[in-house]
Amino acid sequence: MKKVILEICCGSADDVFAAAEGGADRAELNSALMLGGLTPSVGTVRKAKKAGIPLMVMIRPRDGGFCYSEAEFESMLEDLRFFVTEGVEGLVFGVLNDDGTLDIERNRLLVESAGDRVKIFHRAFDLVPDWRKAMDELVELGFDRILTSGQKTDCIKGAENIKEMVKYAAGRIEILPGGGIRPENVNYILDRTGCSQLHSSASYLKKDVSCGGNDISFRDISSVSDSEFKAVDTEKVRAMLKMIK
Repeated sequence: MKKVILEICCGSADDVFAAAEGGADRAELNSALMLGGLTPSVGTVRKAKKAGIPLMVMIRPRDGGFCYSEAEFESMLEDLRFFVTEGVEGLVFGVLNDDGTLDIERNRLLVESAGDRVKIFHRAFDLVPDWRKAMDELVELGFDRILTSGQKTDCIKGAENIKEMVKYAAGRIEILPGGGIRPENVNYILDRTGCSQLHSSASYLKKDVSCGGNDISFRDISSVSDSEFKAVDTEKVRAMLKMIK
C-alpha cells in the first residue's frame, strides 16, 4: 500500500512545530489563515525551517482574489526569489486574469524564478472556468502539484470532481485535495478520489487573552473575535495519521 502524504496548513512557526510533532510529512506555511492565507514573514520561515519538515511557502500578497496589480506581482516575485535563497522546499502561488483564466505569462515568470523548487498552484484553481484547459496549461508551465477542493466548497462535495482531475492528470501533475478534510472523513476522500496525499488545517480556535477585553477591534471581520486565531492541533494531526496509516 502506497504511503499517504499528509500536509498541514500552518499559519505560524508554532503551527509548523505542532504539525511536525504530530507526524505530518510537510507543511504549507502562510500568514493570515482567516484571510485565506498570505505570504509569511522572513522570520517566520526561518524559524519554521527548524521544525525539520519540508516547507511549502505561500506567495500571496493580499487577500480578496488572485488578479494582481503590477506592484503586487513584483512583490510576489521578490518574495519568491528570496525564499528560494532561504532554501525552502516548495512555493505555493497562482495568478489569474480578471475572467478567472490563468495569467500564463505571470505564472511562467514565477515558475522560472522558483527554479528546482516544488511549484504548487493553490486553490485559485477552483475558480478557473475550464479546469481541464487550466490543468494542461499548468503542466506545460512546469507546475508540480495542484491544491484543489474539486471546485466545490470542500473535498466531500468535490470528491467526484477530484477523481476526474486525477484521471485527467494521468500522472502529469500531482493532485492534492484540500478543504474540509478531518480525521473522520480522510478515508472517504482517499477512497473516492484515488489520491495518495491530503492537505488539512487540523486546527482549532486558540485564544490570545491580550485582546477582547473591550469593544476595540483590530479586524475588519465582524464575525471573528479579535482574541481568536486558528492554530494547528497536534492531536488532530496524530488522529488523522492514525486513521490513514
